[in-house]
Amino acid sequence: MKDETISISGWLESSNINLFGFLGDYVHHGINYVICTDISKDGMLQGSSVQLYKKILKEFPLLKLIASGGVSDLDELKVLSEAGLHGAIIGKAIYERKISLDELAKFS
Repeated sequence: MKDETISISGWLESSNINLFGFLGDYVHHGINYVICTDISKDGMLQGSSVQLYKKILKEFPLLKLIASGGVSDLDELKVLSEAGLHGAIIGKAIYERKISLDELAKFS
C-alpha cells in the first residue's frame, strides 16, 4: 500500500484500487484480520504509518489490524498498541538490533 492505494506484483506496480474501498469490500464479506504494509516505510526504520492505521481503525473499528513497515523501537510498539492495532510485524529492527527478542518477550 502506498498513498492509500493498493500496490501489486510484489509492490512493483501501483494500482488504482483505493485502500478503504478494498477493505470495505472484504470487511463486508467477513474478513477480520488485515496486515497493512506502507511500502514507503518498509525497511526504513523511520516509524510506521500510525495516522493511517488510526484512520483505518476509525473506519473499520472491529478490524484486527496488523501494522507492517517502519517499526523502529519499543516505544513505537507502545504507540501502535495504544492506537488499537492488533499487532505489528517487526523485521529490520530485530535484524539491525534496534529491538531485541528479550525486549519483545517482556513487551505487553
